[in-house]
Amino acid sequence: MSTSTIILAVCLGLVAGVMSGLLGVGGGILFVPLLVALGLGQVEAAATSLLAIIPTAAVGALRQSRYGNLRVRPALVIGVASIVGVEIGVRVATSIPEDVLRRLFGVLLIAVALQLAWRARSPEGELP
Repeated sequence: MSTSTIILAVCLGLVAGVMSGLLGVGGGILFVPLLVALGLGQVEAAATSLLAIIPTAAVGALRQSRYGNLRVRPALVIGVASIVGVEIGVRVATSIPEDVLRRLFGVLLIAVALQLAWRARSPEGELP
């Protein structure tokens, strides 16, 4: 790994940490496109993002718990249920062409952006 790649990775980590703490966005939304831009394949970027988000999520949850914002039971239910989803997702991701996977990720990003824009325009910030 070159020095410039390490510097870019550190910057990515800092930006993702700030965005996660500030906006609650998942690191994958930021990590995956930037890791692909750094030269990783789509599957490798997704897998790397999954590991890289662990410290971010742990520190963010700890800090938010100090403000009374953490709800442990729903987090555990979602976390345990997601284990099954991850197993299915990994099998699908490794069985389809990488360009299809990249396009699907792009569709996800557009859907998230549309949802955020919709919520921002509604008075209560909620979906109808």
